[in-house]
Amino acid sequence: MAVRVQSDSFDPGAELTAFAHGRRDAGAVVTFSGLVRDTAARDLEAMEIEHYPAMTERAIAGIEAEAVARWSLTDSLVIHRHGRLAPGEIIMMVATAAPHRADAFAAAEFLMDYLKSRAPFWKKEITRAGESWVAAKDEDEQALDRWRDGA
Repeated sequence: MAVRVQSDSFDPGAELTAFAHGRRDAGAVVTFSGLVRDTAARDLEAMEIEHYPAMTERAIAGIEAEAVARWSLTDSLVIHRHGRLAPGEIIMMVATAAPHRADAFAAAEFLMDYLKSRAPFWKKEITRAGESWVAAKDEDEQALDRWRDGA
């Protein structure tokens, strides 16, 4: 189980290879990689992601521990970047390993939903028109509802 919060870019393929290498304790590995998405107006120049290191890593480790407790995971990895990122850059990755695919998929979705809405990152979009902080979205909050019900 590992959590990495970093400014440096990473290669999701290399991370997956390292995560899955020699694994005999799992029948399934699920990964998800997120990219900085441009707005519909195609005017995003950058996204700045801020955080308080100890607080962020502790919060993500808590989310990861909850995933391990809820599903039969043999391993997990969460990588999330901070700093100034351009559209199309990799921003985060989640990897889960489990004996069976259902647990690996569910745990990965759970981690992604919580990272999107609860991990203590502050995101600012920088466009040609100016800067604005990214607000929480209703659909992200609604995605959490299914996990609150014990799904």
